[in-house]
Amino acid sequence: MSTALKKDFLRIASVNVNGLRAAYKNGMAEWLEPREVDILCLQEVRAPDDIVRKLIGEGWHILHTEAEAKGRAGVAIASREEPTATRIGIGDSYFDTSGRWVEADFNVKNSAGETTTLSVVSAYVHSGEVGTPKQDDKFRFLDAMITRLPELAKHSDHALVVGDLNVGHTELDIKNWKGNVKRAGFLPEERAYFDRFLGEEIGWRDVHRGLAGNVAGPYTWWSQRGKAFDTDTGWRIDYHLATPDLAAAAFSAVVDRAPSWDTRFSDHAPLVVDYRL
Repeated sequence: MSTALKKDFLRIASVNVNGLRAAYKNGMAEWLEPREVDILCLQEVRAPDDIVRKLIGEGWHILHTEAEAKGRAGVAIASREEPTATRIGIGDSYFDTSGRWVEADFNVKNSAGETTTLSVVSAYVHSGEVGTPKQDDKFRFLDAMITRLPELAKHSDHALVVGDLNVGHTELDIKNWKGNVKRAGFLPEERAYFDRFLGEEIGWRDVHRGLAGNVAGPYTWWSQRGKAFDTDTGWRIDYHLATPDLAAAAFSAVVDRAPSWDTRFSDHAPLVVDYRL
């Protein structure tokens, strides 16, 4: 039987690892070990299940789904406490083998000592490509999120969707937004979904933006081309989307940006948020 998480706050981290084997080869373990993460959500795992469990190691409960296409996608949730329930898939059977959505439920003690329920999702939205079936799949996945987010909000006391959602919501989220308005990742049609996620219709909150305020970035992904990392020409496409009460409980959000280009373990930086319920 699962026990409730016992810390007086929860630390939840999300990172697109761009291949878990390469990430561990390039220093991910050294980042993770001192970070005291309670729930770790991974995207673009791109590794078989036995390799995932071997790399992450003992002391974690691991939920992982591979993509049917080898070497593509893959998402995971690793937690220090055992989930009370787990689910794979967003609800549209078209994506059942895509390796893009996993859910885990937890019991969490709040400040009054009461047990509340928390649902956590690790999500990897398609990158898309304008005018191709890849973009069609991306819109279909975002449509499925429109359906699933309200269901999650009803399912648990608190709900959280984290991951690489591959859309910059506003002009603050992309350094060179003017040059990207016709490209996947910043299309008006994509951004309109986030208006719905975060507006009156669905009513969730962008936790990182709420804590950072109306500032440029803070970015979580940088192109491998040129000097994008060195000049901080980035995109903020990794999110913690939360139901309102959970978002209000967040008190710290940090992008663990590597000190230099050659010390990164992925082209994305981890987004680490602390919640005190």
